[in-house]
Amino acid sequence: MKFLLKTFLPLVLLFVSPIMAQAEEGVRKLILQVSDNDPSKMNAALNVAANVSRHYSSLGEEVDIKIVAFNAGLHMLRRDTSPVAKRISNFSLSMPNVVFQACGNTISSMKRKSGKDVPVFEFAKVVPAGVVTIMELDAKGYILVRP
Repeated sequence: MKFLLKTFLPLVLLFVSPIMAQAEEGVRKLILQVSDNDPSKMNAALNVAANVSRHYSSLGEEVDIKIVAFNAGLHMLRRDTSPVAKRISNFSLSMPNVVFQACGNTISSMKRKSGKDVPVFEFAKVVPAGVVTIMELDAKGYILVRP
């Protein structure tokens, strides 16, 4: 019995702790990771954000959603190369509980390689590093999903 408690209790707590933290705070927290330059994955992230937002709104619950784009996924938030430009612009206006975050490291790298500025949408918040942001949000009780 002691063996089972020592072995499985930490695993159970690992998965239950973020859920309990969200319930205690009263706000559901979700991170959607976009790291591929794939329009279907970008649209999937937007679909998930919209569906989760509608679901919790219908229950009268609050939800905070962060879409973090880095690596090739940064194209989602680039004004000049986004394959979902029209949808994302409308989306940002209609979903105030969804925050778009663009990786500053990726922006710097793309700028260095191309020799040109990398324009991101004005509604996107530039964070120093996408993966670090995800790690910090995870530590604050956000659940990470990669559509």
